[in-house]
Amino acid sequence: MKNLLALLLVMQFGVVFGQNFKFAFVTDTHIGSPNGAAEEDLERTVEDINAQNNLEFVLLTGDITEMGTDEEIARAKEIITKLKIPFYVIPGNHDTGWSASGGVSFIKAFGYDKFVFEHEGYKFIGTASGPYVRMSDGHIPRDAVVWMDSVLAATPKDQRIINVNHYPLDNSLDNWFELTDRLKEYNTQFSICGHGHRNKPYDFEGIPGIMGRSNLRAKDQVGGYNIVEIKNDKAYFSERTPGEGTAAPWRKVVLGRRDYQDKEAYQRPDFSINETYDQVKSKWSYHSNANVISTPVEAKGKVVFGNSLGKVEALSSQTGEVLWDFQTGAGIFSSPAVYDDLVILGSGDGNIYALDLSNGELVWKTPTGASVLGSPIVKEGVVYIGGSDGKFRSLNAKNGKVIWEYEGVEGPVVSNPLLYKDMVIFGAWDKHLYALDIEDGELAWKWDNGSANRMYSPAMCIPVANDGVVYIVAPDRYITALDAVGGTTLWRSNEATVRESIGMSADGKWVYGKTMNDEIVAFEAGKETAKLAWRMDCGFGYEHVPSMLVEKSGAVYFGTKNSTVYSINPETRKINWAHKIDNSMANTVNVIDDHSLIVATMDGKVESLEF
Repeated sequence: MKNLLALLLVMQFGVVFGQNFKFAFVTDTHIGSPNGAAEEDLERTVEDINAQNNLEFVLLTGDITEMGTDEEIARAKEIITKLKIPFYVIPGNHDTGWSASGGVSFIKAFGYDKFVFEHEGYKFIGTASGPYVRMSDGHIPRDAVVWMDSVLAATPKDQRIINVNHYPLDNSLDNWFELTDRLKEYNTQFSICGHGHRNKPYDFEGIPGIMGRSNLRAKDQVGGYNIVEIKNDKAYFSERTPGEGTAAPWRKVVLGRRDYQDKEAYQRPDFSINETYDQVKSKWSYHSNANVISTPVEAKGKVVFGNSLGKVEALSSQTGEVLWDFQTGAGIFSSPAVYDDLVILGSGDGNIYALDLSNGELVWKTPTGASVLGSPIVKEGVVYIGGSDGKFRSLNAKNGKVIWEYEGVEGPVVSNPLLYKDMVIFGAWDKHLYALDIEDGELAWKWDNGSANRMYSPAMCIPVANDGVVYIVAPDRYITALDAVGGTTLWRSNEATVRESIGMSADGKWVYGKTMNDEIVAFEAGKETAKLAWRMDCGFGYEHVPSMLVEKSGAVYFGTKNSTVYSINPETRKINWAHKIDNSMANTVNVIDDHSLIVATMDGKVESLEF
């Protein structure tokens, strides 16, 4: 009789919705935080969930770990898998932003970074959140948006959807509108998130939103989480303290048929700057099916780059047409380099690859002990590249054989090295800047800024050098000048709030920096003292992404967190032009000549601009 009633309801209304079930909503566990309290809090929460007999599953909504290390992920999984009911987990920015594997280890450990499942007629859809490896605003990965399209295409319009994400669906995500626009086309009941470490109700353009408290105890004796009860067409959210009980509901959401016919205009990215500077034209634009978090290389009529699903793609420099592709085993965050007819880059699968530039066929592959997120530089047939296995390598560019290895790196290398005065100089997420002898890999010197916080590491900037001085910037918001021979500090300045973007004028006169609000600054190059030569207000707003400043033929080029590319005149301190690509981070641009460049964005756009 019950089955017959269910069948009749399906025939009449399309989908049957269960009216009585509960699940646990756990977020921001931050395993690996100092003092071990995070582990205790999560273990206590798992025990508390297991002690209840009316919970049907658990949602864990990101920032599972503090820094996304393999050790933290393994420890988190060890605790989480003690749950006796099903669980579904997604990564947050802490799991991916500083990850030594580019998020690969999270996927390997849990088997996925996005999920969809149905329970009592409800469809739960969870997506990962970046940024990945580079600092930027929050970002729903391009591959997750593509995947969500396929999930929604198979979803009846009347089926109730519950969205799960780490970030709130607002402009803390640079592509929030890609989710809200899609979810408003369906019967989305509400969206839950973490990130803010507190219980907070939201309204995401009409979609009810719920931010949950962190599982961390903060100033309390123990941590906590939320119980969500679906009952009689309402969802109740109640905070639970393990060992103490569940409080009265702090949030109630009425469920049912949603109608998201927009009655007001919501904020969307503004592309009007492209009309202001209409001398810039897009020669072609290509949208990869995953994030692109590196700088494409251009050579012999091809533009080559890798994406976060591990695919290397080669496009025609003239048309943007795909000429070939090659699949590696995990995400690529390494900017490729070209040597003769080879394109060389690292992969999150732990290998360094050399592909035939003409057809993408594998020429050689050199395995390492962990992901290779660092970018190669090639000189006189030798490749220099750092990885996440504590090693920096020199390889023969023709066959990939290791010439030497330096084994003293204490954190992942994620950027490009600098070759200067017979040294290879690079930073790592271990607080240090290293200088190695290019002949034998012996340590010439290493430097740190004195901070115990590895988040202040000079890991993302590409160092610049001139006249015996190496210059770097870092998240500590200082520009630093170092003696190239011994690595001693010559001067440091935080007069301008530079972060991770740096450049140098072609004549070596100025060191450029991008501040965290509107300005490009120039310091006079030299050993004696920090002297701010000039500052220029470009009006780009709050800014924190590592997109280096590149000078060519009297113009300086750089990108921003919302993918606006600028060209400025450093002599007149005027904007030559600006052009917006999408709304995600613009990587360091590849300036081809005086009138063209290639730019890639985190959302997977690769575009050829002419000006």
